[in-house]
Amino acid sequence: MYVCHDGIRTDILRPDPGASVSLGRIGRPLTADDEVVTFMARNLETTRGFHQFMRALPALQKARPNARVLVIGGNETSYGGKSKHPGGLRGQMEVEVGHLLDWDRLHFLGQVPYKSYQQIIQISRCHIYLTMPFVVSWSLLESMAMEATIVASGVAPVREVMEHGKTGLLVDFFDPDALAAQVAEVLDRPGDFAHLGSAARQHVVENYDFLTVCLPEHIRQINALVPENIRMAVP
Repeated sequence: MYVCHDGIRTDILRPDPGASVSLGRIGRPLTADDEVVTFMARNLETTRGFHQFMRALPALQKARPNARVLVIGGNETSYGGKSKHPGGLRGQMEVEVGHLLDWDRLHFLGQVPYKSYQQIIQISRCHIYLTMPFVVSWSLLESMAMEATIVASGVAPVREVMEHGKTGLLVDFFDPDALAAQVAEVLDRPGDFAHLGSAARQHVVENYDFLTVCLPEHIRQINALVPENIRMAVP
């Protein structure tokens, strides 16, 4: 047995200062100059902390009245139990905290094309990544490769790829107030945290890049099992 990540295409997933995102509700494109907060999961569910994210939003919106929050994700369940609410976990959380939210500044985008997802992360001033102790999402490493400033839940799988204060910021998964406060601090002083994104990308390039790290390791491991005369070439 051996352990090696699938790999991240850091040659494709890069920061883009010129990225922009157009939303139908807004008369102009959003760019990195805007105060954009992002949250992304394949589906908006408890395993990926969507409920804690929603509970943090009222305090975050109150602290940052110009922030726009962009949410990527479907309303199904990929992991764990389903919400009993007919509207899924999103409907359940809207009942719980919806009356406390400014819906003009909250945008649910559903599941978007991959290129759109990249552009959304590229304009994000602060990206939120939450998960219970479970398999780390590819999107965390992808966001790190795009130099996002990330506030994440400080669980063991996240700590394996991210170090607090060096490549990201870690908060207690069960403390939405701490999450809101940390994101608000990033939005208030983005320059003080800008180094996290570049350090995060460097970490992913050095340890998780598909072409230079992970694929060669997978090929080496496969070659070790077969006769030398039929081994694959390592790039």
